[in-house]
Amino acid sequence: MKKIFKLMMLVVLSVVFSISLFAKDVVYVGTNAEFAPFEYLEKNQVVGFDIDLLNAISKETGIEFKVKDMAFDGLLPALQTKKVDMVIAGMTATPERKKAVVFSKPYFKAKQVVITKGVDKSLKSFNDLSTKKVGVMLGFTGDTVVSAIKGVKVERFNAAYAAIMALAQNKIDAVVLDSEPAKKYTANSKQFSIANIPAAEEDYAIAFRKNDTALVQKINSALDKIKANGEYDKILKKYFK
Repeated sequence: MKKIFKLMMLVVLSVVFSISLFAKDVVYVGTNAEFAPFEYLEKNQVVGFDIDLLNAISKETGIEFKVKDMAFDGLLPALQTKKVDMVIAGMTATPERKKAVVFSKPYFKAKQVVITKGVDKSLKSFNDLSTKKVGVMLGFTGDTVVSAIKGVKVERFNAAYAAIMALAQNKIDAVVLDSEPAKKYTANSKQFSIANIPAAEEDYAIAFRKNDTALVQKINSALDKIKANGEYDKILKKYFK
């Protein structure tokens, strides 16, 4: 019996070793697939710049990423309650967010722009949105920027296309959105234009829980390698020619 028991234990240990040898780390990633070209749905799959970036990071680190699509304003709460392990969603590393989470190195520079129906020559700066009804995406940087303008009437939407539709129907006067998604919505439409006003740059970064330092270091190291070996530039050209 002892010999049989020892043999069984050897078999079990061998199986466990084999599984551990080939198993990948699994990290759950929160995103909001309403932000083309960074993340959006195509044939019921989340795709986009951020997803391709994740795939490149996966190759460098051996981490298996499983993406969870959810509302943007629910991403950081999901991170803090451990429903996801990190967040990539065209998210700006703001001082306010840094109080709750830690961010990776920046991976993209963006800016806020104003979309109008036709050309609005009255707009010389963001402050000229005062007294206007302006659409923003709930919880995005544009929401913060517009909400700080005195006299503005803020209309919050869960998706950028909903704000653009409201603008098309004259329900709002303008939409404030990140520059690259704004270009996508205005590129093939003569009725919309991006106001020619100065806008501050902002950094997109990946969010983590504050105590997940090992994961942050892995991701930062992978980002450095991807930028050094040219993979980042390939992804950049794919989405932003």
